[in-house]
Amino acid sequence: MNQFNLFLELTRLKRPIGYMLLFWPCAWGLTIAYDFSSTLGVYFFYLLLFFLGSVLMRSAGCIVNDILDRKFDEKVFRTRHRPIASGKISVKLALLYSTFLCFTAFLVLINFNLFTIIIALASMPLAFTYPLMKRFTYWPQLFLGITFNYGLILGWTSINAEINLLPVIFYCGAIFWTLGYDTIYGFQDIKDDEIIGIKSTSIKFKSNPIIFLYICYTLFLLSLIVIGYLNEFSKLYFIFLSIIIFHMYFFQLRKFKSTNPLICLEIFKSNNFLGALILILLFIGKFN
Repeated sequence: MNQFNLFLELTRLKRPIGYMLLFWPCAWGLTIAYDFSSTLGVYFFYLLLFFLGSVLMRSAGCIVNDILDRKFDEKVFRTRHRPIASGKISVKLALLYSTFLCFTAFLVLINFNLFTIIIALASMPLAFTYPLMKRFTYWPQLFLGITFNYGLILGWTSINAEINLLPVIFYCGAIFWTLGYDTIYGFQDIKDDEIIGIKSTSIKFKSNPIIFLYICYTLFLLSLIVIGYLNEFSKLYFIFLSIIIFHMYFFQLRKFKSTNPLICLEIFKSNNFLGALILILLFIGKFN
């Protein structure tokens, strides 16, 4: 396998679900903040910047995760062939790749206002310490939610150089969305994780995960309802919200089987579609 293919494997660029789940909250925050009566050029330019930033930072995060988890990855069937765990890429070269990706992401970041640049840089410790959380707490998915949805705040501040209650409510709700879908994702490796001593919400709630997942998704749904109410969105917003409800509760949670890794992966990946649905929902709210 040549170096380019190894780089693609290392950064998971062939699996867009990771960076798309990072991108959607950015797009949501930008959309609820943007004044669409003005030119759309800035909106689409910022959307492109957030997409590029999501791809770059997700790729860098994957590398850091694989460096920190290389000893664990060697013991898990699904991850033992990853480039660093298998020895195909050295830690030194991986760090070089990660540094290059972070620098490129910084070039993207400096296109925003100073406030957005500062709070984005302040989130870096969260982004690169998340992989360590599974060693110390059963709540690494909570830290992932805090990190992955931070872009919602950045999307808001890219337009409004201040933070108010609206993006905070949405951000908190989105954290529970991630907490839910990543708990589902974690059931793929639960047997290996228990053997090697890794912690997760999947393990913590393995005896009855469905109640926990319903709570997470319901809190996310409540944030969408509150956002619609505070923005005085039309009835059409709340009618379209029923599609979101159907997807979360009937497609994801009704289909969920903690003992079936393939179903867990399918449900996890479906959150990319859910992210797009929510963006459409916000457009409906803004334009009606």
